[in-house]
Amino acid sequence: MGKRFAVGITGASGVAYGRRLLRRLAGLREVEIDLVISPAAHAVFRDEAGLEIGSEPYDLQALIAPGSYPAIRQYGFLNLGAPPASGSNPYDGTVICPCSAGSLGKIAAGLCDSLITRMADVALKERRKLILVPRETPLSTIHLSNMLQLSEAGALILPAAPGFYKATSTVEDLLDFVVNRIFLHLGLPVSSSSRWGGSDATLVEREGEVVD
Repeated sequence: MGKRFAVGITGASGVAYGRRLLRRLAGLREVEIDLVISPAAHAVFRDEAGLEIGSEPYDLQALIAPGSYPAIRQYGFLNLGAPPASGSNPYDGTVICPCSAGSLGKIAAGLCDSLITRMADVALKERRKLILVPRETPLSTIHLSNMLQLSEAGALILPAAPGFYKATSTVEDLLDFVVNRIFLHLGLPVSSSSRWGGSDATLVEREGEVVD
């Protein structure tokens, strides 16, 4: 039985995370993707990656890689009549990557003014998996309050904050760290090398206190 995911890419800096996520998902068998990209994300793709991905249908050849992607369905940003807008269409997970601070606030407020915010709202109301990947720093009290509200409503807040478990040598290593965490929460396979395997580091005690 295949898995079906709804993926939204908004106009936060860091669209490379969304692009990497799509590339990895597109490489899996028996995975279907319903994709929505915001107009602001188009501009960020242009500025950060030098990509012109076009309007719906998006240029998947440029966005992902040359090839055929029959398992990816594309929907317009304002198409509130599309399948992802209805709870009668079940998904195994909805991911907004990256999720702009504006989109985060709209989802927290229940404001469904686009297909991306609506499909996030549907995931929450249907008690389905929703992963939001904010890429913003520093975080204001409003941002933190919105994240807390969404976490309490059932969303998983997974910041685009790559770790350095191993020596990283490429940008792709940093992108894959975040994408691997998304995959784990979606129940998708990742290599064992992407997981923390322990450390030889020891705690040091000094005058009765632990120094970390």
